[in-house]
Amino acid sequence: MNERTATPGLADAVTAALSTVIDPELRRPITELGMVDSVTVSDDGRVSLTVLLTIAGCPLRDTITADSEKALGAVPGVTAVDVDLKVMDQAQRDALKEKLRGAGGQRGIPFNQPESLTKVFAVASGKGGVGKSSVTVNLACAMAAQGLRVGIVDADVYGFSVPALMGITQSPTRVDDMILPPVAYGVKVISIGMFVTGNQPVAWRGPMLHRALEQFLTDVYFGDLDALFLDLPPGTGDIAISVAQLLPKAEILVVTTPQAAAADVAERAGAIATQTGQKVAGVIENMSYLEMPDGGRMELFGSGGGAVLTERLTATVGAEVPLLGQIPLDIQLREGGDTGVPIVIGQPGTPAAAALSGIAGRLAAVPRGLAGMKLGLQPR
Repeated sequence: MNERTATPGLADAVTAALSTVIDPELRRPITELGMVDSVTVSDDGRVSLTVLLTIAGCPLRDTITADSEKALGAVPGVTAVDVDLKVMDQAQRDALKEKLRGAGGQRGIPFNQPESLTKVFAVASGKGGVGKSSVTVNLACAMAAQGLRVGIVDADVYGFSVPALMGITQSPTRVDDMILPPVAYGVKVISIGMFVTGNQPVAWRGPMLHRALEQFLTDVYFGDLDALFLDLPPGTGDIAISVAQLLPKAEILVVTTPQAAAADVAERAGAIATQTGQKVAGVIENMSYLEMPDGGRMELFGSGGGAVLTERLTATVGAEVPLLGQIPLDIQLREGGDTGVPIVIGQPGTPAAAALSGIAGRLAAVPRGLAGMKLGLQPR
């Protein structure tokens, strides 16, 4: 970064202000990413800033410009701000990728590295229609609202719905072989729906599904996450097996509804852990009841399915499987999905939002654990 100014004190203030400008895709200061090419401060307080974009068609170039102007314009002594956008050359992009991926810029699944503290949750269900995707989206947004760094992989390739549920219309940005996922409500999201045209169906066989999921986990730059959610397709098919192979430390969250028949089917989704060696993090009962105007509850789909499922899974997997929470029926939960504003964001005071935020809090409070990690300790 080249910098010239006649007022050293103002130069320091300008540099400090630039460090608060966060790249909207990479979620790191532009000063750390080598995006600030030059800064010039004239005697009359006019700042001229040149920012290097990763690619020419950067979809958030206007956001970067506006954020830079706002940060610099707030510095005492700055009278005007001029922002010029240029594009990184190949050497600069290579340096950025190496900075993000580490020395050598090696590809791989970062969540499998021994030093990774990311908690990975595979959200599963025995059948469709239980609200699994809505639960995934709201849990992720609730965690992000609590200040955590969160990502979602929409692994339901045939029935992808996460982009619509979060109001995402932006396509991912490609920096050579690196994919930068769109961000909504503080959550980084990737989905096959971002790569298809219109409502085009995806007709792939098992090996292609595995390759797509592997690419999402290796080529997409999520950065250092506290939690990663995978929205799995219903059942125990190819994707569930691929997740177990690609992310062996992923914990399974089973979403069910209260009726006994749903619990029977959902048990299979959790019991796959006995074959894959994964842990079942817990059960979430959705559509548990409808709150009536008089304060009573109407159990439209019966009751007790979540509790029954936890008992069965505890016996099957040989470890305690908790019932993490019960989410009531709420028309605003459905409306939030239709408008792309999750209920924990749009209507945080509702009972459904409170239940989802409570479950997110329970998941966030559980430590990642140190099993299998290298602590760097040497015997004396």
